[in-house]
Amino acid sequence: MTVYYTLTFMLLAAEMATFCVLVAPLPHVVRKKLFHFLSESPIIAKLAYGVKIAFIFIAILFVDAVQRMWRVTAEADLAKSSGSGAQDVRAETNMAARKFYAQRNTYLTGFCLFLSLVLTRTFYILLDLIHTQEEYAKLKNETVKSPKGDQAKQIEELKAKLAAAEEKVKDYDIVKKQAQQNAREYDRLATEYNAKTGNVSDKRKD
Repeated sequence: MTVYYTLTFMLLAAEMATFCVLVAPLPHVVRKKLFHFLSESPIIAKLAYGVKIAFIFIAILFVDAVQRMWRVTAEADLAKSSGSGAQDVRAETNMAARKFYAQRNTYLTGFCLFLSLVLTRTFYILLDLIHTQEEYAKLKNETVKSPKGDQAKQIEELKAKLAAAEEKVKDYDIVKKQAQQNAREYDRLATEYNAKTGNVSDKRKD
């Protein structure tokens, strides 16, 4: 392989090793320290910037490898269709070697790019998971360490609000009863008045 394809293979091997470390069943403390180091270290940030630039060149190599593979495949198909009964063994071997190298370079650069996407997505998913676990642990500790006086105070406030609401309901019932009693007393007085004066009681007008 040429130098740039050798470097691409080394980067692919480094990606596979990094992926195995990320998905390994590490203890929570070790995993948290590792991900905090990878996400907050300035050295890792500079290294990631350089790797992104390298992936741009790998993408260019991938496009070139695909074009070469298509061209070599087309040449091989053309040689098979236009060849006579007996063909040169060296020409067939050369064509097969060119086709193999073109496919190898395509797969090498393609897998390197694909694994970079998988690695990046896996890293951020695990980082979000760690942040969520930390927030959950903080909330759990705050709930356990929160003084019982605060909870009792909240309960007392709720009881006071409930008592006030019940008092409002009682006041409403009292006012309602008084209104009913006043209405009955008014009907009684109106009936007595009409009986003494000889008028017919009309409650609608009254």
